[in-house]
Amino acid sequence: MTQDYVLYIAREAIFTTLLIAGPLLAGSIIVGLVISIFQATTQIQEQTLTFVPKIITILILLLIFGPWMLNIMISFTKMIFEIIPGLGR
Repeated sequence: MTQDYVLYIAREAIFTTLLIAGPLLAGSIIVGLVISIFQATTQIQEQTLTFVPKIITILILLLIFGPWMLNIMISFTKMIFEIIPGLGR
């Protein structure tokens, strides 16, 4: 196994992680920003106000993007399992 091959696997792992986590993080950030603007305009400084909408948003996004995220994880896992026999050489 060469150094380039290890870097390729690491790059694919990081890219897969970003693909899987991206939609959930983006949705959570957008909802947090909207609630922060709402809190700033109404001067409500309740810290727990952001948790429930973020949790609901993440659950909805998991329902929408769940199958796609699972397919990405399965394809990455298949790729890793396919290269395992060649690692011993």
